[in-house]
Amino acid sequence: MCGIAGLCNSRIDRRALIRAMTDRMRHRGPDAEGFWFDDQSGWTLGHRRLSILDLSSAGSQPMLSASGRYVLSYNGEIYNASELRDMLLDEGCVSDFRGHSDTEILLEAIEAYGLEETLRLSKGMFALAVYDRQEKVLQLARDRAGEKPLYYGMAHDEFGKPFFTFASDLALFLCVPGFRPEIDRDALAAFLMYKYVPAPSSIYKGIFKLPAGCILTLHEPFKAWDISPYWSLVETALHGQACPFTGSYTEAKEQLEELLTASIRGQMVADVPVGAFLSGGIDSPLVVSIMQKLSDRPVKTFTIGYDDPKIDESRFAAEIAAHLGTDHTELILTEREMQELIPSLPYYFSEPLSDSSVISTCFVSKLARSKVTVSLSGDAGDELFCGYERYWETPKLWRKVRRVPAFLRHPAADLLNKLGLTEKPFCYKAASCMRAENINQVREMIQYRRDIEVLSLVPGACLPPLEEVKAKLDSPYASMQLADMEYYFPDDILYKVDRASMAVSLESRIPMLDRDLLEFAWTLPDSFKYSNGVSKRILRDLLYQYVPKNMLERPKQGFYVPLRKWLLEGSTYEYTKELLEHSHLVRDGWLDGKTVQAVWEYFQKNRKKHQLTFNILMAEQWYRSQQEDIN
Repeated sequence: MCGIAGLCNSRIDRRALIRAMTDRMRHRGPDAEGFWFDDQSGWTLGHRRLSILDLSSAGSQPMLSASGRYVLSYNGEIYNASELRDMLLDEGCVSDFRGHSDTEILLEAIEAYGLEETLRLSKGMFALAVYDRQEKVLQLARDRAGEKPLYYGMAHDEFGKPFFTFASDLALFLCVPGFRPEIDRDALAAFLMYKYVPAPSSIYKGIFKLPAGCILTLHEPFKAWDISPYWSLVETALHGQACPFTGSYTEAKEQLEELLTASIRGQMVADVPVGAFLSGGIDSPLVVSIMQKLSDRPVKTFTIGYDDPKIDESRFAAEIAAHLGTDHTELILTEREMQELIPSLPYYFSEPLSDSSVISTCFVSKLARSKVTVSLSGDAGDELFCGYERYWETPKLWRKVRRVPAFLRHPAADLLNKLGLTEKPFCYKAASCMRAENINQVREMIQYRRDIEVLSLVPGACLPPLEEVKAKLDSPYASMQLADMEYYFPDDILYKVDRASMAVSLESRIPMLDRDLLEFAWTLPDSFKYSNGVSKRILRDLLYQYVPKNMLERPKQGFYVPLRKWLLEGSTYEYTKELLEHSHLVRDGWLDGKTVQAVWEYFQKNRKKHQLTFNILMAEQWYRSQQEDIN
């Protein structure tokens, strides 16, 4: 795990600039830094290294290929690097390797097969920049699921001239002397609705996120670029639904275990200590169970607990750890400790994020880093195997909506709006659901657009209309899962995990995002994932082979945070009150003051709209923090 940055500008002091950019992301790679300069083209690449494989200087970056044609700055891990290495040797593409880092293998594969074919052959998580010195072409690429971040765009230097630049972290653009960030109003409004900034936008105008599974190609004179996918989540899901698994449930469970075991085996490879996050749920205990099966020593596991027994599930994780025989460490947090973390989040989360579980993720990452450098997690189990309550509750609502013919539903929704009744929360949600044309529009309404105030919070902003939300698969469950994997998962969950783990220089790996496992999951029938009120059925039944069923049959808490309680009590209430009643976003015209006050007052009076209140708070906190960085 590392951090990368680069730019093309020969007019400025690029050595000072690239050093400033890499210094700003020191936490992403505390072990070493590296630079590469091309005086002819003006290209500069920078790198921060967190050493995982080949701890010697043979793994240093940016790295030149053996021929000298390509230079690579790369963040991530290629889990099947040994297979690619053998292929390169067997086919005579290389005679030998200087070291055993996956960076060198990836680089030589790019020279031998080209970037697109290499990425198709590779399994891993990555964001990379590779420059072809012969053709004078830069290419950026991001992994299939979007585990590793990559921002790019045109900045202006102190002379007012535009130039192309990219980085692992949005905050690095603030290091450019002539860069004057302007908030994208549409992105800000989208954040307040979704809790995250959806790709390909960033919170700043003119700076973008490279979509997952894509390659950006930039030719001289660097004024335009092309983006093309080398892998498509939607096409993978469509293919899986068109060519479903035809074996029995038992055969599917056996194949899933084989794929997950192979993925975990590959992700346990490292030249540094490896451990795992462990909750009392289903996904991470399954990952840890297989890790322990593969290991000849106790796996180091880590969990967070709370001093409130009503929300604490650390005791369940401890029971599972004891049963599996892991070397378990837990940390019991107080509300005060978690509350005190909130003001420090914007330094590492350079875009606003209001997923409250980020607080616990930061603490469990810090706990794990005290003993290991790499930690595996159970993320993606909910999205791939139907684990969220909304996957089975939303179809119930959609069936009720569809009982009323569309020619009656639409006029009824228009009437509610004409009479002004949509100002009432229930009527607003009812009217929007009545306009829905597919199940994902209902999901979007009840999950993200449930508060009418979000439509007027950002003056002049344009939110995508509900009608643009599509259902791309026939299955209602799979359609919602695909929507989550396209947007929510990379821009919320993966963003959260990357920033929280990198803040403490911890590499987090996610076995369920293995290419083969991910593609297999889309072929499974809905009944293998959700059946008779049982969610993640196939994962549960697989886990029962390792952990007794009675240890697991309980409601999942996850990394729970008592958000409503915090915002109404003690120091967090005072903190929230100060930020919202003296909002700089309102002062500077980014938010509508009347709407902010209406949300805040409604929340205090009714204890509802707590998520929207927290969204506004996180936006305000981020804005103040970035203003300090600029000044």
